[in-house]
Amino acid sequence: MSLETQFPDAPFLDVANPGFSLRSAPVRAARSKSWYARTPYGLAVLRHKEMGQLLTHKSLIQGSHAWPALNGVTSGVFADWWNNTILVREGDDHWRLRKLVNPAFSPKIVKALMPEFERIANDLADGFIARGCCDFMAEFADPYAARVLCLLLGLPESEAPFILRTSATMGLALGVNFPDLVDEIEAATVELGAYISDVLKQREASPGDDILSVMVQAREDGDRLSHDELWNLALMLAFAGVDTTRNQLGLGLSMFAAHPDQWEALAHDPSLDMAAATEVMRMRPTITWVSREAIEDFEYGGITVPKGTVLHLYSESAGTDPEVMGDAGFDITAKRARNFGFGGGVHHCLGNLVARNDMAVAFRVLSARMGAPVIGEGATWLADSGNTGPIALPLSFSPR
Repeated sequence: MSLETQFPDAPFLDVANPGFSLRSAPVRAARSKSWYARTPYGLAVLRHKEMGQLLTHKSLIQGSHAWPALNGVTSGVFADWWNNTILVREGDDHWRLRKLVNPAFSPKIVKALMPEFERIANDLADGFIARGCCDFMAEFADPYAARVLCLLLGLPESEAPFILRTSATMGLALGVNFPDLVDEIEAATVELGAYISDVLKQREASPGDDILSVMVQAREDGDRLSHDELWNLALMLAFAGVDTTRNQLGLGLSMFAAHPDQWEALAHDPSLDMAAATEVMRMRPTITWVSREAIEDFEYGGITVPKGTVLHLYSESAGTDPEVMGDAGFDITAKRARNFGFGGGVHHCLGNLVARNDMAVAFRVLSARMGAPVIGEGATWLADSGNTGPIALPLSFSPR
């Protein structure tokens, strides 16, 4: 039975259309009418309360495993890797991996990285601040994300362009244009996967003090990660870490360009850097939805959700839900209910502490060195569904 037959009164959102915006009036209208809507992929969850509850619902598992198949990709290197990632592991298998990996992302390790984040941010800013203009993605967001990833994996920063190119191409798999880009994504997966394999062999033979080495040496009740598990996790770190960071930084600068008073508030009070990163994630998350799949029929919110239904929980729609957030706009000084930019439940993003901190450092460093940014002509964007963000973001500003 089709979703249209099962839920004839539910709003329909054509999110598979690359021109569709999850911040559009149809989404807002659907949210005001109902907590859910139909989409070409399944059901969309639009409100904050329901998203928070469904992220931890016992009848749902992580739905990301279905994403390649929903786009017609059922075989190949990318699909084979994806189907073995921690994203799609459940139950004891998932918890085992998390317990072994969690120490690599501890607050102590992340705190030790902060001076390096700041060094990278200032080094990149040195290249364009005096000009009063830049292509933010090419000159800051892209190299910053790639150099941070190199730092995490213990790679020389000279490898950053390669890491950026291959991981960004793999990241296109999370957009609605995935079916049109399969060949490029496959090639990038092969190339980056082979590189990660070589690096991993080096760390296994001679561990250092980087995050990959911590994972190599991790032990829990006599258990350890296998070579294949380490390879899969390291490739996921590169795949997810670079693309989401670059996109989120670009989305952040676009928000500050629209709200220059908030940029000046951060410049005046640098201690707001983490709040700034959190507020950006609330209003313009690069990961626009989190997926879940029903493992059984269950009753929720006045409807029966059939087994096998894929639910996409919309981070931005929930994060701007007026029932919880009121009608307040972008404000880095406001106290907010939690947002879901990093997901939630047992599949909460492993690297969220690293991501929050590297974004916070970037926003703090840039606000100290440049006045409020103004977006110029020529900005281009990824589709607004799936993973989104700027492709090119020309900015002008007054150097401080």
